[in-house]
Amino acid sequence: MPQAPTPPQSQSQPPRAPIRLSAQVLTCVVFCLVALLIIFVAQEEPQSVLRGPLATGAQLLVGLGLAVLAALGSYVSFRMTSQSEATRNTITAYGRLDLSGFNPVWISLAAAIGEELLFRAALQPLLGVWITSAIFLVTHTPVYQFRRRDGATLVQAAGVFGASVALGFIYQYAGLLAAVMMHAALDVVGLYVVRNALRANT
Repeated sequence: MPQAPTPPQSQSQPPRAPIRLSAQVLTCVVFCLVALLIIFVAQEEPQSVLRGPLATGAQLLVGLGLAVLAALGSYVSFRMTSQSEATRNTITAYGRLDLSGFNPVWISLAAAIGEELLFRAALQPLLGVWITSAIFLVTHTPVYQFRRRDGATLVQAAGVFGASVALGFIYQYAGLLAAVMMHAALDVVGLYVVRNALRANT
């Protein structure tokens, strides 16, 4: 999921400046560098970690199918929870991103590549699917405000954790490319939904 947004500001605080596309790309670059350092220093077979169990063509097919399912799931999930406070807070937080033009696509690709390389290819072989997914959830706490204890927030937290577990198993049984494609599909639909919701409220 895209990095950098923070919880919505209270009424008494001035609005914060939008987060530019360059900041998202820089975050992706940092994640990739950290991931590659971990992969090539801490893992015995770096090439196999990056290559995956399926051939590239098979990963593309699996990734494409999963991307379509993920996009549909992301849209349906938003429609079912669109009136909840948790969803409104998430829209406000992600609304700080510069979502003009094709930026939702570029932001989603940057997040998918950086996060999958770091969490799946670098950390998961060392920590396992479940611990890596718990870390993934913690890193997304600022934007989703998982500190709240209402039911919608708990469902949202479970969804992020579940998505990370699913991506972990996709990485394990298909490969990194398939996981990146599914992650990007989830994010791009989510960011276009955020952009449309923000425009509808203006």
